[in-house]
Amino acid sequence: MSNLIVPKGYKPLLNLRQTELGIKKIKDFFQQNLASELRLRRVTAPLFVEKGTGINDDLNGIERPVSFPIKDMNNTVAEIVHSLAKWKRMTLADYGIEKGYGIYTDMNAIRADEELDNLHSLYVDQWDWELVIDEKERTVMFLKDVVKRIYSAMLRTEYMVHEYFPQLTPELPREITFISSEDLLLKYPDLAAKEREDAITRECGAVFIIGIGGSLSNGEPHDGRSADYDDWTTLNEEGFEGLNGDLLVWNSVLERAVELSSMGIRVDKKALLKQLKIKNQEEKLRLFFHKRLVNDELPLSIGGGIGQSRLCMYYLRKAHIGEIQASIWSKEMRREAAENDIFLI
Repeated sequence: MSNLIVPKGYKPLLNLRQTELGIKKIKDFFQQNLASELRLRRVTAPLFVEKGTGINDDLNGIERPVSFPIKDMNNTVAEIVHSLAKWKRMTLADYGIEKGYGIYTDMNAIRADEELDNLHSLYVDQWDWELVIDEKERTVMFLKDVVKRIYSAMLRTEYMVHEYFPQLTPELPREITFISSEDLLLKYPDLAAKEREDAITRECGAVFIIGIGGSLSNGEPHDGRSADYDDWTTLNEEGFEGLNGDLLVWNSVLERAVELSSMGIRVDKKALLKQLKIKNQEEKLRLFFHKRLVNDELPLSIGGGIGQSRLCMYYLRKAHIGEIQASIWSKEMRREAAENDIFLI
């Protein structure tokens, strides 16, 4: 059996042509609003980076990057990016972006180790963004303010979609709920992490969970995070560790929480050294990116990624990310999906 979830009685509310129009409208409208909210300018981003520089995103540290030798560079190995978390911060420095301003780009990645299902594809497309901040803005209060601005763009986009397609009724609550990963654990002590996400998002509609990567009171992190971009060990003003988090919404089609964005205040030198030690990855300090950070060549920043296909999937009330993007799926999943009115591109 495939990992396909088939919602009971699912019928797509838009045909293929309407869906393609909706995707275009959403992508154009949302990125303009995001750029306005956070004062971001668009930049061009790489599809691949050189192996061994420390620039690629390690995700949870176990995912294998797709790689290939470059014939014209003595077979130097290049890696398809997992995300642009570290590249963006270097670009802020190289472009001389001022405090209070930032960049965004279309990030396209291949993640060969993904377990394919309704939400996970080999192909990842997201808006990656990064904003230069001041030392005094490295607080959870500032993080929340940025989340609220992004959520405002999401609300406006949902209304725009409803204007074009009245059958797509808005579902997002007017306000997003904030909760720390530790408080979430205390609220649902008998549930696993993903079950806790479902429970709180079903209750609130839209949630931002603060503090992803550090160990909680049960000895386990809520979810994994790389040691060298988000700061998940700094004690913040609300009394718990973590200056990052995940934005989730309740997906009424799949009846589960769906993560639309991961973001956070990035590590400064102190947090980088601490988190690399926790992860036993101090050897990374010899890499290009990490040397630049330790040598104070990179600005303080906040940044994240927002899933383009997932956002469109949510607004257009689709049951599968393959209804939004062209990717590869098993013959079994394609057959099962077609039998249930889920038309994979």
